Amino acid sequence: MNIQNLKHLRKAIAPYEKSTIHNSIWQIFNTILPFVLLWYLAYKSLSISYFLTFVITIFAAAFLTRVFIIFHDCCHFSFFKNRRANKVVGLITGILTMFPYNKWQHSHSIHHATSSNLDKRGVGDLWMLTVNEYIQASIITKIKYRLYRNPFIMFLLGPIYEFLIMNRFNRKNARWKERVNTYITNISIVLLVVLLGETLGWSSFLLVQIPIFLISGIIGVWLFYVQHTFEDTYFEEDGEWDYVKAAIEGSSFYKLPRWMQWLTGNIGYHHVHHLSPRVPNYLLEEVHNKTTPLQNVPTITLKTSLRSLRFHLWDEKKNQFIPFSELKKFKPTISKISSKPEM
Repeated sequence: MNIQNLKHLRKAIAPYEKSTIHNSIWQIFNTILPFVLLWYLAYKSLSISYFLTFVITIFAAAFLTRVFIIFHDCCHFSFFKNRRANKVVGLITGILTMFPYNKWQHSHSIHHATSSNLDKRGVGDLWMLTVNEYIQASIITKIKYRLYRNPFIMFLLGPIYEFLIMNRFNRKNARWKERVNTYITNISIVLLVVLLGETLGWSSFLLVQIPIFLISGIIGVWLFYVQHTFEDTYFEEDGEWDYVKAAIEGSSFYKLPRWMQWLTGNIGYHHVHHLSPRVPNYLLEEVHNKTTPLQNVPTITLKTSLRSLRFHLWDEKKNQFIPFSELKKFKPTISKISSKPEM
């Protein structure tokens, strides 16, 4: 794709940067209500079979993922035209998904502004080292990085650490409004948990909520991982980095089965989202289909996305990910060591 086309892309999708109240309200109803119903059905099924309960929690977790997409859009002020409406719905969906609205909005905005920029890693992204950075790293850093990249830790322990623990604390130098928002979110979560635990019984509550939390967490981390860790992705140093190229080449088109696409709020059209975060999730597919250049972006499927589990380090010479097993081919050169970002 030539530079001329790149410059016109953002203008071409500008007409889609408008939410509609009808679509947004309908998405709230067809997402939150089914989630609440599935949660209740999972609770009632405890008296029948925990296997049945677990099956229901899988579907509930999928809908909770869709709730997060609403939260995500609200953070970009793309779900409603009214900013206050985005903040209110963002706070509520943030409580349901255990994400503080203002804090996550801040880190995610930085992620969008620096995605695929090798010199600006560290906030709102995954910890990624280049080959030379890894070779020059201390033994402790190498051990930490290998543990971090272990699928069990990244996709199971990672959500527990990040969503359950780190989301409860304010970042350093956070403004007063952001701190208050985190406190309100935390207090609301505690009150909701206590209410359900005392009303339904703590064992029943935990048997339903724990698998929903874990499964939705795994789904969320996996989606974020494959959307930026794929074979033909894009990374550049700050001087060569380009926002549009980072969006359409550094963010994947994750082509999912139709029902999965719906449950994940079209976030598989991640290249469109990064090109313009103001496009609401329910218009992402339309933008992709009606904008010819966007149909030629890197595409991954459920099958091909599994290859990303082998992508551990970024090779700056070949501009591609490599597994740890290929390290023996490399010799160290002078390079700066990346700091560890938030997960």
